[in-house]
Amino acid sequence: NRYFRNMEIRSSTDADRPAIDEVHASAFGPAQGPEIVGLIADLFTDSTAEPVLSLVADSDSIVAGHVLFTMATVASDRTDVSARILAPLGVKQEFQAKGIGTALVQAGLTKLTDAGVELVFVLGDPAYYSRLAFRPAGVLGLAAPHPIPPEHADAWMVQPLRAGFLGTVTGTVRCSKVLNEPRHWL
Repeated sequence: NRYFRNMEIRSSTDADRPAIDEVHASAFGPAQGPEIVGLIADLFTDSTAEPVLSLVADSDSIVAGHVLFTMATVASDRTDVSARILAPLGVKQEFQAKGIGTALVQAGLTKLTDAGVELVFVLGDPAYYSRLAFRPAGVLGLAAPHPIPPEHADAWMVQPLRAGFLGTVTGTVRCSKVLNEPRHWL
C-alpha cells in the first residue's frame, strides 16, 4: 500500500478482537458502531457462519481496518454453489480513503478464490463496491435473504470468483443464523 510501508493484510487472531471492535466503532460512529461491534461478536460465535475469513490491515502494530466474510449458500436447483457474504468492512476514520478497505476486500477475494468459492455477496454502497467489480445481484436472479427496499435494490451485490459462473445459477441467498435477522437487511 502506498500509504503504509509496513502495512500487512493478515488473518485476525483472538488477540485482535479489541482492535477489531475499535475499527468498527470508529468506522461506523456512535449511531451504528455498537450494533456492528455486536454483530461481529455474534458472527464469531455463530457456527452457521463458518468457515469465517477474518482479515485485518495491520500497520506498525496498529489495526487500521477489518473485513469479515461468512458462509452463504444459494437456494437453487444447483446444490454445489460455494458462496460467502462480505459483512462488515470497516476502516478507522483516520485511515479512510487511503486504499485500505480496497486492499482488505481484494486480499479476501483472492483467498476465497484460492479456496474454490464461486460467489461473494455484499449489501453495501453501490458506488464503492462497483469499483471492486461487484454488480447488482437481484437483477441477475440472486435474491437477498430478506427483501431489500426497492430504493436500495442496487446495494445487494455479487461478484463471481469463477469465470463464466454468473448467470448459471439463480435463487435466494441463505446466510448464517446471525446475519439472517431481518433488521440487518433494512
